[in-house]
Amino acid sequence: MFSCEAPGHSGARGRRQQRGRPAQGHDVQNTVVSPRARRRVTLGTHRAHLDGYDSPPTPQAANEPFHQPQQGALPLPQPLGPHECDLVRRSVAVVEPQAGELAVYFYAILFVRYPEVRPLFPENMDVQRDRLLRALLRIVDLVDSPEHLAQFCSRLGRDHRKFGAVTAHYAAVGECLLETLARFAGPAWTPEIALAWERAYGIAAETMILAADSDSRLRPAVWNAQIVGHRHLGNALAEVTVATDPVYPYKAGQFVSMETPWRPRVWRHYSPANAPRPDSTLTFHVRHVAGGHVSHALVYRARIGDMVRLGPPEGDMVLSAPSGRDLLLAAGGTGLAPIRALIEEIANDPHRLQGRHVNLFVGARTGNELYGLDEMLRLSQRHHWLTVRAAVSHEHIPGAEGSLPDVIAASGTGAHAEAYLSGPPGMVAAARQVLLRCGLPPAQIHHDPLGVPVLDAPLDPGHPEKEEDNRI
Repeated sequence: MFSCEAPGHSGARGRRQQRGRPAQGHDVQNTVVSPRARRRVTLGTHRAHLDGYDSPPTPQAANEPFHQPQQGALPLPQPLGPHECDLVRRSVAVVEPQAGELAVYFYAILFVRYPEVRPLFPENMDVQRDRLLRALLRIVDLVDSPEHLAQFCSRLGRDHRKFGAVTAHYAAVGECLLETLARFAGPAWTPEIALAWERAYGIAAETMILAADSDSRLRPAVWNAQIVGHRHLGNALAEVTVATDPVYPYKAGQFVSMETPWRPRVWRHYSPANAPRPDSTLTFHVRHVAGGHVSHALVYRARIGDMVRLGPPEGDMVLSAPSGRDLLLAAGGTGLAPIRALIEEIANDPHRLQGRHVNLFVGARTGNELYGLDEMLRLSQRHHWLTVRAAVSHEHIPGAEGSLPDVIAASGTGAHAEAYLSGPPGMVAAARQVLLRCGLPPAQIHHDPLGVPVLDAPLDPGHPEKEEDNRI
């Protein structure tokens, strides 16, 4: 389990190991599993199958509507005791320096023992292996916080449906995971630690399974989508429009995972650049990034008529109830897509503004990368409630010079606003700090971890993890 979308490159240890092979010195075939462990975590007869691009993912009628599931409806897991939490965390500290080798070994024994699980994962496992420990660390961080653990694992369980994960797979993963931890922990691994880990993994797996089961009653695992529009915008950027069947239920500001036929089982996150439309189409802004096979295919290879698949909508950066505060929207790069969707939603129903003003900041490194600005300026001419400002950080352009966070700070518009931020993680973090210094309460700053997978996303958007500072 612990599949995840993987943006860009990864530099964790273990990359030099031959793909799909265990680390040197670890014999997969001769690995011994205790009878007790075998009894406790056994794989049933269920198998997962990835739906084809031209077949419906679920038996529901094509036109049957689906609604987004209500969050927080599942019971909270029973937390581990303080001593158990300490045992789990100490064991992770022991194996963490061997993260790369640990992940290689784990996936090797998983695929050898349970080859039916292999089709759930991408052909190239480099990035996937690098993210295994991140999942473990996240769960370990939350083992003594039932509410946050339920939130994280429920989200993970719902997301795993698109990979084809079924209940039986969790037992296989648990068996191989505990054995891997025991091998790499060495003498530090004790029966007491093993029992604590069985409890910790059992809590996480049960929460994921319950969330997936609940989600399956409300909506498909994936939506088949046909490309109905493709337009190059210049500077390695394309506008891709898709139509789904059944209708894709999302809110303006959310983001979507997408799989293409050119890179099966590899999912990337993109944000619709439009509010929900009567014809149910979605438009995405995709920029080709160096080494990005999916983005390259969507920009340069995709054609009208091609099929892609969409995972369920994610994210909480949606318009809140009217509060009387002006709105501050900040977009860096293709982060303009969800911000544009929010503006379109407001334009479709301007009464929800209730006299409030919208201040939009659009940022880029250079003027050539500042796409969408002309459209936003034209929109501001039609709607008196919208003001648009540009920010260019790596080029001298009179009136638009400076990083996006600096331009926001200089504007003086953030002290009493409701803020929505979208763009590179470094920009979002910097803009958030600017707004906090202006006196804006954290509850009035909204953003989602766009561009990173569920396992890398900060549980609390108010405390983003350290990322490369992609300042705009």
